[in-house]
Amino acid sequence: MRPLLFTALLASCFAPSAQQFPRACATREALLSKECCPPWAGDGSACGASSGRGFCRDVEVTGQPDGPQYPFSGLDDREKWPLVFYNRTCQCAGNFMGFNCADCQFGYFGVNCNERRESVRKNILHMSRAEKLRFISYLNLAKTTNSTDYVVATGTRQEMENGSSPMFADVSVFDVFVWMHYYVSRNALLGGPGSVWTEVDFAHWAPAFLPWHRVYLLHWEREIRKLSGDASFSIPYWDWRDAPGCDVCTDELMGARSPGDPSLLSPGSVFSSWKIICSRPGEYNERGILCDAGEEGPLRRNPGNQNRNLVERLPTSAEVEFTLGLPDYDTGAMDRSANMSFRNTVEGFGDPRTGLGNSPRMCMHAALHVFMNGTMSSVQGSANDPIFLLHHTFVDSIYEQWLRRYRPSPSQYPESNAPIGHNSNYHMVPFLPLHRNREFFVSSKDLGYEYSYMLDANQRLAESMGPVLEQLREVWPWLLLAGLAGAIVSVLVAAALLVSRRRYSGRSWFHGRSWKNLFTLPEREPLISGSDTQEAHHRSYQTTMRL
Repeated sequence: MRPLLFTALLASCFAPSAQQFPRACATREALLSKECCPPWAGDGSACGASSGRGFCRDVEVTGQPDGPQYPFSGLDDREKWPLVFYNRTCQCAGNFMGFNCADCQFGYFGVNCNERRESVRKNILHMSRAEKLRFISYLNLAKTTNSTDYVVATGTRQEMENGSSPMFADVSVFDVFVWMHYYVSRNALLGGPGSVWTEVDFAHWAPAFLPWHRVYLLHWEREIRKLSGDASFSIPYWDWRDAPGCDVCTDELMGARSPGDPSLLSPGSVFSSWKIICSRPGEYNERGILCDAGEEGPLRRNPGNQNRNLVERLPTSAEVEFTLGLPDYDTGAMDRSANMSFRNTVEGFGDPRTGLGNSPRMCMHAALHVFMNGTMSSVQGSANDPIFLLHHTFVDSIYEQWLRRYRPSPSQYPESNAPIGHNSNYHMVPFLPLHRNREFFVSSKDLGYEYSYMLDANQRLAESMGPVLEQLREVWPWLLLAGLAGAIVSVLVAAALLVSRRRYSGRSWFHGRSWKNLFTLPEREPLISGSDTQEAHHRSYQTTMRL
């Protein structure tokens, strides 16, 4: 048993986590039967079994030993996920997926999930104005729309009297994922106020950090597509390498600083009105309770005014490249002490100059969380800030670069002795449908998405032209109107000239001058002549290309 160490926790980890309970499985009946096999609306059968989409089956959990970091058994609801709550769930066939097999595997679309498509995640700073507005509007829509599919748990299984007294709350689509992040990274409650174990996290500080967050982003992306009806939506990323500050912290994007209080967002940003949840882990631990998903005040952010003894600046390109040069995915105890570990270094607990673990300074991924100096700086509450999504999408792109560089097989993911929740066959907490860690130790291309800066030259050109073409589509009516107006003016001028010529054709002074020269201004200096003309044209063309 260990005392509350909230301050130490803040200095330890800064990333997200997830648990979701399908609304259909949050009933007294489902909890007492420990079965989560909702019907598919298409045929009314559990898991769409009548249509061959999936079947309700017993959950099989791995028996491989965990590392020594968590020396308990039977105390935490997340152990051997999801057996504390459900021992039978939908197991989908073919390309079908979802808690009731109503969805498609990542990368597949269509009624029968047989259409393969690849989406592209773009740099948010390179998106068109319309694309940026669309992204911000989708975020706000998710924040203001209650989830119809999921609820969040506000009590432990024991507090629910083993299922006879369900304790769940309705939250927005956005806050389902905020709560998931809190739940997977929360401390273990050992019984009673202040009795917690801080050295546990089912999605951080160990090998599952990258695969888990990959699944989190994929599910978030899918929920936005469902909510908005925009099947082409992809989460953008923020490339923070070498950035002098938070260049996405503008009212056009993620919110500028408030002139009245530097820790709050500008009133000109839609995010200034957002209320956060699950951001007080110290209070929950002190009381020995779970977050109740109630509102806890405004979103806070004060980028660049962080503790410089912990984080000096944002990560550099050189640090990213050093990290990518580490060929071993994880090493040693596979926790924050791991040396020369790609996972530990990109997560921020290995030094990106030496590769040594237990770095006294937070680096890489963790550095950005600290740099934001507000809601993002709390491990369990960081997903409240929408910058969290942009940040983790870029971290995922670094993970993708590493996977493509070394092409590891899924068997290279640690099978045993990783911290609890992180072995290869462990079901990711708290996802329903179930996902195993090793299933996402694969390239993004296998999951149906790509990053714009990893495309080949021709693809990058085509992708970069998208915003330009979209802007042209927005202004073409005005360009057409301007062209028509110009044509009308030209016709009127020509008509006026013709009338003038006829009116003055009989006057002698008119015939004494060239009609061509009548409306020509005198040339004060000669233009470039002779052999210089081609050279001047050549210089001008090169200058344009440089610009």
